Amino acid sequence: MNLPPTHLPEPLASEAQRAWLTVLETAGKSLAQELAEALAGSSEEVQLPQVLACSPFVADTLRRQPHLLLELIKSGDLQKALPVDHFHATLQHLVSAEGADISSVLRRYRARHMVRIVWRDFIRLADTSETVRDTSLLAEAAISAALQYAHAESAARFGEPRGRHSGGAQQLIVLAMGKLGARELNVSSDIDLIFAYPEAGRTDSDDKPLSNEEFFIKVGQRLIALLDEVTAEGFVFRVDMRLRPYGDSGALVHNFSALEDYYQDQGRDWERYALIKARPVSGDPGRAEELMTLLQPFVYRRYVDYGVIESLRGMKEMINAEVRRRGLQDNIKLGHGGIREVEFIAQCVQLIRGGRDRALQQRELLSVLQECADLGSLPASVCAELCEAYLFLRDTEHAIQGYQDRQSQELPADTLPRSAMAYVMGMPDWDSFKTVLDSHRERVAGHFRELIADQAAQDEVGAQRPDGLWGDSLDARALQSLGYQRLEETRQRLQDLQESPRVATLQIQGRERLDQFMPRLVQACAESDYPDLALQRALPLVSAVLRRSAYLVLLLENPPALVDLVGLCGASPWISEQLAAYPVLLDELLDRASLYTAPDKGLLAEELRQQLTRLPLDDLEAHMDGLRYFKAAHVLRVAASELVGRLPLMQVSDKLTWIAEVILEHVLAVAWADLTRRYGQPQRTGSGSGFAVFGYGKMGGIELGYGSDLDLVFIYDAASAGATDGDRSVDNAVFYTRLGQRMIHIFETRMAMGSLYEVDMRLRPSGESGLLAGTVQAFRTYQFHSAWTWEHQALVRARFVAGDPQVGAEVDALRREILCEPRDQEALAREVVTMRDKMRKHLVSNDLPERAEFHLKQGRGGIVDIEFMVQYAVLAWSHRAPELARWSDNVRILETLGRHGLFEPEECDALTQAYLAYRSAAHQLSLQQHEGAAPAGSHEKLRAAVLAKWRQLFAPYTDE
Repeated sequence: MNLPPTHLPEPLASEAQRAWLTVLETAGKSLAQELAEALAGSSEEVQLPQVLACSPFVADTLRRQPHLLLELIKSGDLQKALPVDHFHATLQHLVSAEGADISSVLRRYRARHMVRIVWRDFIRLADTSETVRDTSLLAEAAISAALQYAHAESAARFGEPRGRHSGGAQQLIVLAMGKLGARELNVSSDIDLIFAYPEAGRTDSDDKPLSNEEFFIKVGQRLIALLDEVTAEGFVFRVDMRLRPYGDSGALVHNFSALEDYYQDQGRDWERYALIKARPVSGDPGRAEELMTLLQPFVYRRYVDYGVIESLRGMKEMINAEVRRRGLQDNIKLGHGGIREVEFIAQCVQLIRGGRDRALQQRELLSVLQECADLGSLPASVCAELCEAYLFLRDTEHAIQGYQDRQSQELPADTLPRSAMAYVMGMPDWDSFKTVLDSHRERVAGHFRELIADQAAQDEVGAQRPDGLWGDSLDARALQSLGYQRLEETRQRLQDLQESPRVATLQIQGRERLDQFMPRLVQACAESDYPDLALQRALPLVSAVLRRSAYLVLLLENPPALVDLVGLCGASPWISEQLAAYPVLLDELLDRASLYTAPDKGLLAEELRQQLTRLPLDDLEAHMDGLRYFKAAHVLRVAASELVGRLPLMQVSDKLTWIAEVILEHVLAVAWADLTRRYGQPQRTGSGSGFAVFGYGKMGGIELGYGSDLDLVFIYDAASAGATDGDRSVDNAVFYTRLGQRMIHIFETRMAMGSLYEVDMRLRPSGESGLLAGTVQAFRTYQFHSAWTWEHQALVRARFVAGDPQVGAEVDALRREILCEPRDQEALAREVVTMRDKMRKHLVSNDLPERAEFHLKQGRGGIVDIEFMVQYAVLAWSHRAPELARWSDNVRILETLGRHGLFEPEECDALTQAYLAYRSAAHQLSLQQHEGAAPAGSHEKLRAAVLAKWRQLFAPYTDE
């Protein structure tokens, strides 16, 4: 029986025919006839020649087990993808059969599925992801079956292992490393494993007790033998245990405590790379998750960790040396632009940013590259090219390995395997395939070089540093030659840092990084307008990161970021203190476009959503950390944009307010999820949450500054007698009060990056003695019958900022109704003036004209005087001009007053100019960390205009 005619080129067609004849010869007449009948007219009949020609491994397996081909054809498994649970379920059934020899079962099962996997891959019935998934699932099923057998075998002799403290039964946790951990296993790969168990203890046998370590060593050894040993039926998977602590010289198994101690005290950078893909594939899921939680801090630092570039560069140099020594230039894994370089790029980004961007804490390389694109960690076009190249390289790897079931990544040198590879890869000939392959490898190598500069280039830059700027040669004359002015003072600052205990106790690597960085910092500061001042402000940051010198590497690897750091520190001590307090913000300096571009509210909300949406809503700490970084990063962007003149005052306040609003909305969502998970939903007639947050003061007026707190009021609309619908039901009033408390907790809890905002709730009805959250009806009753005039003044600046829009609209309508109530203007004026006098006396004592300073906010003719006049106007005239009650910000209210003829247009212009000028000056003073006071002679014309209008409105009611 010959194969049907094929489109295979020679010599592949002849090879297929030869291989088929050997299969038939082994099968014998009866089985050959069955094969012929099963193949006739089937898809397999068309596919078989290509598989036999391109995979001598499949041909040889079918020659030795011709019945296997018949089984696969009849089952239909060659033509369909299998469900994830298929491998484990079918193998468990086979090994549990009476009289089953587990060694034989495992090897036959492996042979069957490797034929199927290679067949589907070579015919392109399966894409790359299915091929690596199925190979990984096959390995997991084999590990599970072998481990179950090995454990039962040892337990029968020595008893069950028990935890010393818990007394609970212990199970071996098999950590799959590398490609198996990511379910990306090659079609002919070994499996990298680490063995662990939860607790020390002993087995419960009375006759032959063993320590848990001894027991699990026996189990591990038996597991390895069942998988790795080569018998007449072959092997299952080659097992590599060299990734365990101390490698080949280390114990075969470790308990959790020993693993944690090892990685904390002795773990090396290459082990961090290895553990990125680590995944438990056996044992109790709860204990397995416990182990991963223990390992997570070693793998992912809480800060942006640019130090990994150095170690990755060193690892790559070692690989390159090995490639040169062994002549592996044609190795598509280790060679130029190979698979390892794609993996290094993805893992480098993971280790740099994964501690902060948890979405990067994934195992699968393609998923990681997609996250890199989504998060902006790498350009989307780069990620797309890397994904395309990776898939092509992995398909090439499978074509190499599936040819003879050998763990190799070397391109073939002979004609026949080259023809087979080109055909499997869909190319007309070897040269065409090689052209496409080389193109992918060049692109990968180029992206790798861009991310990880050659060490030679780094050394060349370092060689250009002049002497005398750091270390034993520190010299004031070298500083003078660069343009420093306060020579002795600056030299002494550098000397003090050198001799500080923090520097003296640095480890070798940290000291080397510092010695490399400091001359560059001194040079960079010399390029600023005030070198001494810039260096003075930058040194606290250096001191702050000495124990986390990866931040110094970040600046060394990114010279433009160092330039921006120096510029920002020189321009603002507030920014330099922020960076010193939260060095993680240095990461923001890497993208100059975003650093000097503060996005609008829509983009802010989308960025926050992308950053936090992958976090479970019940992981409160993760959300709190993420929110704090988000706020700090975006406030830094606003400050940087203002300092370089890209944002005028009105936009600065808008941006800072939008940041707060976006954060507030997310805080409410997290708090709501937390409370409803515990107590259920509050029962009410409306469709929304029934809860609204109103911002007062600067928040309400869209005028937040860099250090502003949030004046908030919580209002809900639900029946006071109602309750939540959960198992732990509470009254609606209790629920909404706890919701407000949870929000304040999220805002004010101090964490690694401080608190989000200080929250001031004193403007709620009845102030500090009032309920934290009140009903709409209670708010109405209080405002109409109990509120003081100053509380109605505060209501002018109230604005719905988060929560249920229906409740927000209801309360806003109530706010307008209250503001539009007719009032006795004379009584109103007296109360406004009285309140202003009290405030001035309390906050700015002895505010006399002859003082040397003008307090921008509380001084006479300052910000608060303008605000009080605006509030008076709204309360006095909104019943005549309801549009006044529409706005909560002073500028638009002033515009409305002028438009309705209630203030003269020139008066409105003068008050608006004064208001904006004062606030702009206050912003600048805040960035310089100065009190909100200007020289007494400044803003005289503006102050005069404000005071003139004040006297016009309130002269009869003031003592002046």
